[in-house]
Amino acid sequence: MEPFVYDVNLAGAIGDGESDDTEAFKNAWNVVCSSHISSGIFRVPYGQKFLLQPLTFNGECRPKNITFQIDGILIAPSDPSSWKCKETNCNNWITFQHFDGLIIQGTGSLHGQGQKWWQMGCMHNKVLCSSQKAASFAILDSKNVHISGLTSVDSRKWHISIERSSSVHASKLNIKAPKDSPNTDGIRIQHSTNVTIASSIIKTGDDCIGIGDGSKYININRIFCGPGHGISIGSLGENGRRETVEYVTVRRANFYATENGLKIKTWQGGHGYARYIRFEQISFSKVIRPIIIDQYTCPLHQHCKNYSTAVEISNILYNDLRGTTNGEIAVELSCSKSVPCKNIRMKDIQLDYGINGKMYDGHPKSHCLNVVQSWDEGYVYPNVPCLTKKLSY
Repeated sequence: MEPFVYDVNLAGAIGDGESDDTEAFKNAWNVVCSSHISSGIFRVPYGQKFLLQPLTFNGECRPKNITFQIDGILIAPSDPSSWKCKETNCNNWITFQHFDGLIIQGTGSLHGQGQKWWQMGCMHNKVLCSSQKAASFAILDSKNVHISGLTSVDSRKWHISIERSSSVHASKLNIKAPKDSPNTDGIRIQHSTNVTIASSIIKTGDDCIGIGDGSKYININRIFCGPGHGISIGSLGENGRRETVEYVTVRRANFYATENGLKIKTWQGGHGYARYIRFEQISFSKVIRPIIIDQYTCPLHQHCKNYSTAVEISNILYNDLRGTTNGEIAVELSCSKSVPCKNIRMKDIQLDYGINGKMYDGHPKSHCLNVVQSWDEGYVYPNVPCLTKKLSY
């Protein structure tokens, strides 16, 4: 049976970029969601711009397989004072929740219009900061989700959030915000399993991809990152919490002009673990700090005391990492004295000092603190003295 297709224009959407089309989108969704046909397509047509207030699509519908075909441009209100919060997930702009079998695809784009939000950031307005803590585009409490082809521009804060979900596959995404835009993480993953991010370009003012508590079996493949703060695991264990991340693979990623490359960060005094993490076939160009493990995360401008507990970091592999850094410390392993990092393995790594694609005579350094039962194989440069050389016979 052919799927039921419903265009937002049929529900009264204007699509001029100025008229509020939120109610038309809600009405179109109600039609698709109540259809008796097993598959439904919610269509946003090419060539039109749709101004939308915060909007939640709830997947508890009659059709079991839903496709959002987004070929038009979705626009958020540009002024924070114009943000009308009538949904249960008001901190997000567009939310998809409680789906089992969801496809979101198309050539369209989401314009978060975050410029005024950035100017009213957390440093100057704590109340506003707490109200803008989530994403332009959120997947919540869902499974069997496929996202492809979309562009996200200038989000208020995070571009895409995946939370409490499983079996999510996102590919061919284009995410962009200025390098000085605050907290504009590209993709944030939390409390989710079996998530794949592939073949995407991410240029932001914060983490290209951030992996938080409760994340398990995360696969990141063929990502271009930069500018931004790289790919981060954490931070974990803030305020003494027990938080965990495990079975993460990052492969064939390219970092260009980022502040960080591959970072694992935890708070002192926390509990839990970050383990079974693989970084392979990675290239760097003009990256200030390519490799970082930091178990001493501390609030900005504050001095933190040492704690006897820490999030345990173990079984981390860095394999086939190459490129240039324009920072002094290319490899930083700053681990807890009470809970040292262990089973850290580095194999075939060459990080030279270079700017604008040219290598210079400067020698990047490494910093290593409280790392045990760890080793390197093959050629590893710069040398990391706390790793034991594993000999090949």
